[in-house]
Amino acid sequence: MKAFYSDEYVLPLPEGHRFPMRKYRLTRDLAVARVPDLELVKPLAATRDELELAHRAAYIDAVFDGTLTAREQREIGFPWSVAMVERSRRSVGATLGASRVACDEGIAINLAGGTHHAYADKGSGFCVFNDVAVTVRSMRRERQREGLHPWSFVVIDLDVHQGNGTASILAADADVFTLSLHGEKNFPFRKEASTLDVGLPDGCDDDGYLAALDAALATMLDRFAPDFVFYLAGADPYTGDRLGRLDLSIEGLATRDRRVFELAASRALPIAVAMAGGYGHVIEETCAIHAQTVALAAEYASRYPHHPSSATVLRDAHLTRIS
Repeated sequence: MKAFYSDEYVLPLPEGHRFPMRKYRLTRDLAVARVPDLELVKPLAATRDELELAHRAAYIDAVFDGTLTAREQREIGFPWSVAMVERSRRSVGATLGASRVACDEGIAINLAGGTHHAYADKGSGFCVFNDVAVTVRSMRRERQREGLHPWSFVVIDLDVHQGNGTASILAADADVFTLSLHGEKNFPFRKEASTLDVGLPDGCDDDGYLAALDAALATMLDRFAPDFVFYLAGADPYTGDRLGRLDLSIEGLATRDRRVFELAASRALPIAVAMAGGYGHVIEETCAIHAQTVALAAEYASRYPHHPSSATVLRDAHLTRIS
């Protein structure tokens, strides 16, 4: 199984900043320890052309040129830097790459990503560009160019915070179903309308969460027939998360992951996984949860046939560019 990483791009954040930058390298190390045959791939940066599929040109210019206002930088949560631009582009590129690989291999991982608070015209909540929205539209365009059958996409967003940017950008895309299971009273305090939103009360535990997830997945499948799955596997519903306000155990999060992977594998749906948020009081616990997701994905990867498919051209085009 392939995992795309971009943790060498470290933002120069001020002392005491609450974003856990070091979790990405630690997650990669733990994932490799748990899945020794994990194939690590360094992603390409998303191109301007790719970013413009989901973002306004003026906003991309402001990010690239370093002309974001102080207010815009505060909403993103990062001070502007060259590293911020490069890391954001690589994080999108990692989801693009993972999605193309998943077309043939069933499952692939972005060891970052899940930047679901980014809107078409602004960033927010530590998210600069929206990796899933860019990737959905890029895959749609690539399939059209290659004369392939159009696909329907589902975004299963299980970060503790609602995927407001993703819901906003993809609201008019009839071939996309956005599902967000999140803390109702948590950030963002102004929610957007996903295709299906499930708001959970503070303190929701394993049993309540998994019951809500089962009902949401059943509703999704009753209303929509996906060809491809994006999974945002946030670690922040964990009881030990500083920003989560829910009460899930590590075992409960493993069951959550299995439910999503079983849905995809049982229907032979390719699935691209992004790590999304995680802000544990103990950062090692957050990273262990992310590494657990990678290990479980690897177990399910064996259930997919590994052979060239009609989507091979998408995968090979990206890997050729990497090599």
